Amino acid sequence: MPVVAPAPVRSEADIHRLEQRPLAQAVPWASTYDLICDSVQAYPDRPALTFLHTGQVGGPVTRWTYRTLLDGMHQTANLLRELGLGFEDVVAVMLPGGLAYHLGLWGGEATGIVQPLNPLLSDDKLLSLLRASGARVLIAHGDDDESGMRAKALQLKALLPELRTLLLVTADGQPLPMASPLPEGVLDFHALRADQPADRLMSHRRFAPTDIAAYFHTGGTTGAPKLARHSHGAQVFTAWANATMQGFRFDDVLINGYPLFHVAGVLPGSLCSLAVGMETVIPTAALFRNRDVIRNYWKLVEKHRSTLISGVPTALAALAAVPLDGADISSVRSVRTGAAPLPPELAARFQREFGLAVRESLGMTETAGLSTVTPPGGDAPAGCVGWALPYARFRVVALDADGAPTAQELATGEPGMVLYKAPNLFSGYLDAAETAKAFTADGWLITGDLGFRDAMGRLNLSGRAKDLIIRGGHNIDPKVIEDALGAHPAVHLCAAVGAPDAYAGELPVAFATLLPGATATEAELLAFTAERVDEAPAKPRSVTLLEHMPVTNVGKIYKPELRTLATGAVVQALVNQVCDALGRPVQARPEVQAAGDAQVRLLLDARRQGDALAAIEAKLLPLIAALPAKVAVDRT
Repeated sequence: MPVVAPAPVRSEADIHRLEQRPLAQAVPWASTYDLICDSVQAYPDRPALTFLHTGQVGGPVTRWTYRTLLDGMHQTANLLRELGLGFEDVVAVMLPGGLAYHLGLWGGEATGIVQPLNPLLSDDKLLSLLRASGARVLIAHGDDDESGMRAKALQLKALLPELRTLLLVTADGQPLPMASPLPEGVLDFHALRADQPADRLMSHRRFAPTDIAAYFHTGGTTGAPKLARHSHGAQVFTAWANATMQGFRFDDVLINGYPLFHVAGVLPGSLCSLAVGMETVIPTAALFRNRDVIRNYWKLVEKHRSTLISGVPTALAALAAVPLDGADISSVRSVRTGAAPLPPELAARFQREFGLAVRESLGMTETAGLSTVTPPGGDAPAGCVGWALPYARFRVVALDADGAPTAQELATGEPGMVLYKAPNLFSGYLDAAETAKAFTADGWLITGDLGFRDAMGRLNLSGRAKDLIIRGGHNIDPKVIEDALGAHPAVHLCAAVGAPDAYAGELPVAFATLLPGATATEAELLAFTAERVDEAPAKPRSVTLLEHMPVTNVGKIYKPELRTLATGAVVQALVNQVCDALGRPVQARPEVQAAGDAQVRLLLDARRQGDALAAIEAKLLPLIAALPAKVAVDRT
């Protein structure tokens, strides 16, 4: 049988009742392949995946039934096996959103280990990820379009001899549009899979829940990406737990705008949907990056009778700015968000504009995409991410002076570091040293999240430990500032970070974007925020308006770039201070470099300044050296 969820969980007692059944009986599937096969047995002719070719309502679509999906999975798995891929070998996937991605994911996991790649990463990072995994096959976009993915894939194949085969995929399934013969080792995916049996796995593979299904990269926005290993059992557990906690049904419809290189799009999104037999709508190859999809979103909900809505807070903020314009969204029964804290004002806006309550979940790559869930219905304030999954546990512990978790468990309502244990914990990173740092001595995952347990036993988040602003030894939660600033009616998105200060270490500053058509000055926003932040040390020193908020490839606000902007502003102020004291105005420009580790390079234009540069450097460099941030001075 596929996953058949009871009514949504309403209390901790409901979870404990679920746990009375042995885990092996509750979650009997050994692999993602077995899980999908059971859905196909139950619902062979139901729509599994519906791909929208455009973001226009009523535009062309391609729809796959569950049987069609399984046939394609079999063909893909059999092709990979024929190419020599073993059960412990790696096939990487670098595709835009679309139907073929699901063949790469689930057909790849039926044969070996899948490595989803973010195509927006630099060539160097992609190369390092492929080298780290030892990938032998890459399934990649084969159309020569503005995405540049085909050229990137061909370049990776040329630079990596151990990558034996590159399978190029056309979006429409037609032959590859190559003007010349394909290079050695470069093959046409759709042409070759069409020749493979579609009714069975030729390998006759017997799965174990501990078999590794995938390598997901994490940490790639701030440094060298790490590869987290997911077992089949962990991925299956996430799908079962998500459906069970929320009471998903086979007749649900989800518009899944998460990218499929990200764990949220693959597991709580796609695999969970496939596990219960529901329909997943893929909103074009660009997903939520397609402006037409956002502009027409509520009409698309009406057209496809979507019952479930899901997106990161920045995506929901974009949708909140789109008027219903008469769209009938009465089919929607649940709105879900995660990946970043939900601003209270955004939750209130969704309730006010659409009559929809937004509920939060917590997940991370290391927990196969899901840790806690706030089920639909009931009261849950913004920041409440719900109860731990059945058979899972979380603890909230105190931090030591260096910000590391201690063994001291905190009482209800006291904030601290969140630790986690569950059947869907990852199997460690490829790097054993990184794995050791991820766990406490007694085997709890150090999530890096800060939060507290409320009186109902639910986890409430305040932010990430690495985002704390430390002012003279005083820990400032940026969410306090963000909630205050976000309550201003003109604010669309906002974030608070620490700006370097030679005396205090860090001072809180904030950044914001405004709603379309709204107006507000930085001074007005600063005064508004200061009035609503009780602790004097936490009142922000400045609010800077941005045209666009920097975000990661999955839509989270990218705080490293904001910290770089804040550092640049501090450096500019020091330059002005020194130049004014010397009476020698010098053009100066802090240049933000946010790729990899964020840096500020200070560009001083000393033309027509004679010997002024030496005097400026003599006074400026000691000031810069006192800052808790690296700033390079480039003599130009």
